[in-house]
Amino acid sequence: MLRDCRVRATCVLYVPCVTTGQKVRAWRPPVAGVVEVFHARFTQHAYPMHVHDAWTLLIVDDGAVRYDLDRHRRGTPDDTVSLLPPQVPHNGSPATEQGFRKRVVYLDMTQLDERFIGPAVDSPDIVDPLLRRRVGQLHTVLADRGDEFEAESRLALIAERLRGHLRPEPAFGSAVPDHGIAGSLRDLLDERLVRGLALDEAAALVHAHPAHLVRAFSGAFGIAPHQYVVSRRIDLARRLLLDGQPAREVAIAAGFYDQSHLTRHFKRVVGTTPGRYARATGTA
Repeated sequence: MLRDCRVRATCVLYVPCVTTGQKVRAWRPPVAGVVEVFHARFTQHAYPMHVHDAWTLLIVDDGAVRYDLDRHRRGTPDDTVSLLPPQVPHNGSPATEQGFRKRVVYLDMTQLDERFIGPAVDSPDIVDPLLRRRVGQLHTVLADRGDEFEAESRLALIAERLRGHLRPEPAFGSAVPDHGIAGSLRDLLDERLVRGLALDEAAALVHAHPAHLVRAFSGAFGIAPHQYVVSRRIDLARRLLLDGQPAREVAIAAGFYDQSHLTRHFKRVVGTTPGRYARATGTA
């Protein structure tokens, strides 16, 4: 059963983990178009396959990340800017023994619309020194909680340069491909994200055998339905934590059974526990 895997103030979190040398910092600045900013250093953590509902704009300052995107192996040396599109499964792990230090800004669809998803899947890693410098400057402004107008101005230049690199073909009709029953299941999972959905019920609603439905979804999107649900719920949990909700309440609000259930999945996807993630806000 799919149910078994069961957002504007600035909030800054800084979470060191003394046992592993890992550090995580996350916050949501009051900047239009920015969903979250995430800085992290990992030596061993490996991200499982997951999705985000926002664009992932990533730069690596030390080391390198190895990841799979749309069934293709990719990498992020420190001279590139990586742009991972929403709703496209990816994972990630250190490509060197020293691990990696990364800075990520998650952008909503006002910055890049769905026409750019296909080009970003084809070419997610961009070698552009000016773009990389601008992304680094944006992070500096955001980390210093600098002028909101400056951050928005820098983001506008970044989005313009990204659009120039991606250059999507003119759209005719719907820009979203028709995935048939797989797309129908994804719509159902999004609609029932918190409440949950039994596989038998989903199969009945889309008129497909449960096993065929799982195979169709995995084949169309490159991620199993239960993995999709978990990663979407983790995204929701992150936003609730950044909104200042106590970690003990976020689990139920995000669709998990309890806090231990949330913690197990949150640590696998984010690299730290929701309690540590929220502790700096005093809401854990």
